[in-house]
Amino acid sequence: MDSQMIEKVTKLVLSKMQEQQTAATTETEEVKIWNHTTSKPDIRQIETVSSHKEVEGKAKFSSFPTDQRKPAKKKPVTSHIQTKQVKEKKPDTEEVSRDLKELQSKTPARIGVGRAGVRPKTNTWLNFRYDHAAAVDAVYGEVDNSLLKALDLFKVNTKVTDKETYIRRPDYGRRLSDEAKKEIKEKCQHAPQVQVIVSDGLSSKAIDENLEDVYLSLMQSLKSLGLEVGTPFFIEKGRVAVMDDVGEQLQPEVAVLLVGERPGLVSAESLSAYLCYKPNLETIESERMVISNIHSGGIPPIEAGAYLGTVIEKILKYEASGVALVNKEA
Repeated sequence: MDSQMIEKVTKLVLSKMQEQQTAATTETEEVKIWNHTTSKPDIRQIETVSSHKEVEGKAKFSSFPTDQRKPAKKKPVTSHIQTKQVKEKKPDTEEVSRDLKELQSKTPARIGVGRAGVRPKTNTWLNFRYDHAAAVDAVYGEVDNSLLKALDLFKVNTKVTDKETYIRRPDYGRRLSDEAKKEIKEKCQHAPQVQVIVSDGLSSKAIDENLEDVYLSLMQSLKSLGLEVGTPFFIEKGRVAVMDDVGEQLQPEVAVLLVGERPGLVSAESLSAYLCYKPNLETIESERMVISNIHSGGIPPIEAGAYLGTVIEKILKYEASGVALVNKEA
């Protein structure tokens, strides 16, 4: 190729390239520039070259499927276990209610009563106040004299003169007054097989509600067993150990004390029966026996009276009570 031909071809190529650059620069766009550093709006508008071909040439898009390019999400391994644990912590409401009702049917205790905020519900609070008032009435109340008269029980006193002294000085309630000692020696049979004593203790209501059934059932049981029963009487404001003082005065083989128990917030009318073989001032607590919780919601009074007869018969047979009786039976 000669030099003229090369020059001609070169000019033709340069001419084509200049035409393309001129066409590219004619495609311009307006761009607004806002100077945000000044309080006054300062907007300038400039022109810029737009070359779609150049852009298209630099931008590259992969043809790989999108769902395959995304990294696989790791599934939490413990999610199922955690969900199961949460379900176990929150048992079914009906199941909880059923279990709670079953527990409530087995005890008079205040369980599952709920609350309103930080306070007990109104009904719960009123029931509590009612039971507390009943307990106070039982402690400070007096036994119905007509009941004692109907059962032919005469009344004697301990060394206690008033209720406050009785509560503060239990030792005074364990000893008979001098007048009481004199009276029971005059009126009561000496050295019987069984001596029955009644005392209000810490619940006069327990005597009013249960004494008649227990006493009559016990007497019938002792009679059917052929046991000799001494002259029963009532001791006002007496403690359990007052039966030791009675034992010193009357010398019975077995003493039975029916006494009102300390009231609680479930029942204020619970009666107990304490039994002791040949009680005296040297008797210790392990030598006593007790049948407690005698009331309509516990041991039925009539059944308790009948059962006491069989226990007394056993005490007389083994000539022992309390721990000594258990050891002899074994």
